[in-house]
Amino acid sequence: MAKKSMIEREKKRERLVKKYAAKRAALKEIINDESKPMEERFRATLKLAELPRNSSATRLHNRCQLTGRPHAYYRKLKVSRIMLRELGSNGQIPGLVKSSW
Repeated sequence: MAKKSMIEREKKRERLVKKYAAKRAALKEIINDESKPMEERFRATLKLAELPRNSSATRLHNRCQLTGRPHAYYRKLKVSRIMLRELGSNGQIPGLVKSSW
């Protein structure tokens, strides 16, 4: 089980990314628009830099929904390899059977 503080930090980042997504996209659009004057693009760059760092989507890290484990994460199921095996063994994931011979 991951530390509660790390799980909560990741949840906070998710909230911030969601909150500032539209604002960041609008500023990035201005910055990347070559037809805009350089001063306006520079002002947009400064405004983007003023936004919280944790509002950037690149700071998000995938974590297991059940344990919070950050490594060996399966995107499709949103669980770690350990929980995938456990849930598969218990028959809680449809179509998944743990092989044995």
